[in-house]
Amino acid sequence: MPKKIILDCDPGHDDAIALLLAHGSPEIELLAVTTVAGNQTLPKVTRNALAVASVAGIVGVPFASGAERPLIRELSTAPSIHGESGLDGPELPKPTFELDTRHAVDLIIDTVMNHEHGTVTLVATACLTNLALAARKEPRIVDRVQKVVLMGGGIHVGNRTAVAEFNIIVDPEAAQIVFSAGWSVVMVGLDLTHQARTTPEVRDAIAAVDTGPARFVGELLKFYGGRYKAAWGLDAAPMHDPCAVAHVIDPTIVRAVPVPIAIETTGTLTLGMTVADFRTPAPEGCPTSAALELDFDRFWELVVDALKRIGDPAS
Repeated sequence: MPKKIILDCDPGHDDAIALLLAHGSPEIELLAVTTVAGNQTLPKVTRNALAVASVAGIVGVPFASGAERPLIRELSTAPSIHGESGLDGPELPKPTFELDTRHAVDLIIDTVMNHEHGTVTLVATACLTNLALAARKEPRIVDRVQKVVLMGGGIHVGNRTAVAEFNIIVDPEAAQIVFSAGWSVVMVGLDLTHQARTTPEVRDAIAAVDTGPARFVGELLKFYGGRYKAAWGLDAAPMHDPCAVAHVIDPTIVRAVPVPIAIETTGTLTLGMTVADFRTPAPEGCPTSAALELDFDRFWELVVDALKRIGDPAS
């Protein structure tokens, strides 16, 4: 039976591919898509999410926009990686449907509460403002969701700073709420996602699909890879956000281990750090886990297969 998910995102090149993977995988039932300011401002990332839906022919799934800024901090975006639109590279089509009238937080709450206990997974590929607000506004969702799988953080590496990953440091207070709420949290952080490199072989496999969505992904990767090479000197950029969706599809592809994780919210040099305590085995019932190992070939097979299944909606 497909896993029911809500995807909370801020497209963003890797968010876009995460959305395509979720839509194209037979193992996923996409219940809703929500957006939050992060990679770019809320209007831009929301427009981008709707554009990806148009590319992929996503219909019958509610999309809603959410928090336009972090809980207490000023918004910091990532145009150096994702461009001024947040999804630079391909020409973005006009959206083919309207946003849901609800705020993203209310759509998350309504969707969780309207499904059976333990059947909905929240997949977050952006900062955690929407999820934190939802957990505070309706605490009953904490017990009702199956788990939270998020792309964010890192055990041994950061990208926005030496020790902090972008999605966490944009709103560390929201991350602290989400990580400490008591629900099951799987952190798919940079230690894992840096293994998901877009090698020439990967790009060739995507190009060989030769559909509109696959060509769209190729254009995304060209821009994204160029920005990553300029910023970090990497010839094969890591593809972060789809790894969180892949963990839901098959946890043997993105393997996680239990470990206590706390969020640094006050450090001068360590703000936004995800502090994972590996000194001793995780206590029984530890609600937080960190993803450590990626099956590279099977991961990219999932992405390519999803693109094949999506086909060419515009034809």
